[in-house]
Amino acid sequence: MPGDPAGIRHRYGLLDTHVLIHRRGLDSGELPDEGAISAVTLVELAAGLHMVTGRPGEHAERARRLDVLQRAESEFDPIPFDADAARAFGRLSAALLEIGRTSRRRTADLMIAATALVEELPVFTTNPDDYAGLEDHLVVVPVRRPAT
Repeated sequence: MPGDPAGIRHRYGLLDTHVLIHRRGLDSGELPDEGAISAVTLVELAAGLHMVTGRPGEHAERARRLDVLQRAESEFDPIPFDADAARAFGRLSAALLEIGRTSRRRTADLMIAATALVEELPVFTTNPDDYAGLEDHLVVVPVRRPAT
């Protein structure tokens, strides 16, 4: 599975949190025919609601984030982070340590990657750098982020 050749159309894929956040502005041709999400993505989206404080326009931003979370909850049956994913997380953490990176800053991304590894799905992301160093273990499919 590792080593995704450019231009391959994927039927199935795991959408990371950034893809869900930007989904309305993404080119659907860059996404899999059928997308799935990890339960970890719902964790990130739910936490993101509470991180918008003390900013101009915070109420509108919180409403936008709530909309993204509610759409994800209604459109997807998330893949749980289970014991198999926990073991995969350990293997991916070890792979990052081998190249001098740590998993501490990007725990949620690594949990999403572990879920994808167990499910044998490519990860679709607008932030491929989040998965740098894992290319020998899973397929990462970059998706162009929409212009803001």
